[in-house]
Amino acid sequence: MSTTSTRPAGYLYQITIIGLLFFIFGFVTWLNGTLIPFLKLACELDTMQALFVTFAFYISYFFLAIPSSQILKRTGFKNGMALGLLVMAAGCLVFIPAANARAFPMFLTGLFVQGMGLSLLQTASNPYISIIGPIESAAQRISIMGICNKVAGILSPLILSSIVLKNANAIEEQVLAATDAAQKALLLDELATRVVMPYIVMALVLAALAIMIRRSALPEIDTAAEDTAEGSAALSAGRTSIWQFPHLLLGALAIFFYVGAEVMAGDGIGIYGRALGFSLDQTKYFTSFTLAAMLVGYVLSIILIPRYISQQNFLKYSAILGLILTALTYFTAGSAAVMCVALLGLANAVMWPAIFPLAINGLGRFTQIGSAFLVMGIAGGAVLPQLYGLLEQSAGHQAALLITMLPCYAYILYYAMAGYKPR
Repeated sequence: MSTTSTRPAGYLYQITIIGLLFFIFGFVTWLNGTLIPFLKLACELDTMQALFVTFAFYISYFFLAIPSSQILKRTGFKNGMALGLLVMAAGCLVFIPAANARAFPMFLTGLFVQGMGLSLLQTASNPYISIIGPIESAAQRISIMGICNKVAGILSPLILSSIVLKNANAIEEQVLAATDAAQKALLLDELATRVVMPYIVMALVLAALAIMIRRSALPEIDTAAEDTAEGSAALSAGRTSIWQFPHLLLGALAIFFYVGAEVMAGDGIGIYGRALGFSLDQTKYFTSFTLAAMLVGYVLSIILIPRYISQQNFLKYSAILGLILTALTYFTAGSAAVMCVALLGLANAVMWPAIFPLAINGLGRFTQIGSAFLVMGIAGGAVLPQLYGLLEQSAGHQAALLITMLPCYAYILYYAMAGYKPR
């Protein structure tokens, strides 16, 4: 399919189906912001251990992205998406024995399996939405997907926290006050089982969506045909390896830093808020603040890209905003510092929509494996929170956030100014 300005037949239908998938991505992914404080309390973890929630979830992308591209070659995009949904459903079901045993390693296993399914879904859906229309407006289309993703992300922590973290402060006080080990274990066991019903419901919904996608009229995309598209032929012709596309490899590193920064601003804001002295009943809603800021950023990008500003310039200004807000978190405290972290959602909003199409531009028959490389970069969400947790123990929470986040936005600024250009 060519990346000309002509829209394919069934364009709105395709956008709607993929939008539904992005809603699912957001709902499952941003549950981690609630799971971190929940499992920290239920499984009696310290901050470093609790952040293994993001590690287990996002590290799966690194290991599964390239196998996902090979699976997609066999199954096609549509069947691959359905398979990914089923794998996610299986990961949700792992939470049942994990909750009953209050076993943190088993919870991490469930999160890893969910990440496996999402890796397959991301590897299929992101290039799909990028190449069903003009590459110049790909960031705009991905921003529409981002709205679906972040609306779900705003809702999911609100819904889950209202169930699993209801009266969280009172429970925390009871646990701390319990002198009898059996009584304390009973309180924590009862708390842990709160996740069972929500995850059973999610497993059923994911399985139903898999069946719907499998039976849908969603067409296949012939990425090999991209080699005949204007611009793609000159770029991919004669190239025999994905390593011959520097703008893709630099883009994968940009995704690594972007996702790490996004996870710190979204999932990590609760941990950061607790370090600043906010109560658990307050911090359980902080993730939704970050995602609301991202939603504003997506709306702005849809209005402005590409009519008023190019996607690479929007990316550049977003990186500059990220640098400013990160610096401000160090020089402020209390509500102001939390607000700066939440507003990083505005800076982060357009980064994935801009980096992804810039990085896969002109890959032609290498689009699937190129997409897999970019999805591998999501592992930044596993590594950078761990770095923050390590630094927080020695340097303090504000310095740790500054040291972790500034290099992320600095590199993204470089990519927006020079790294994105195809060689």
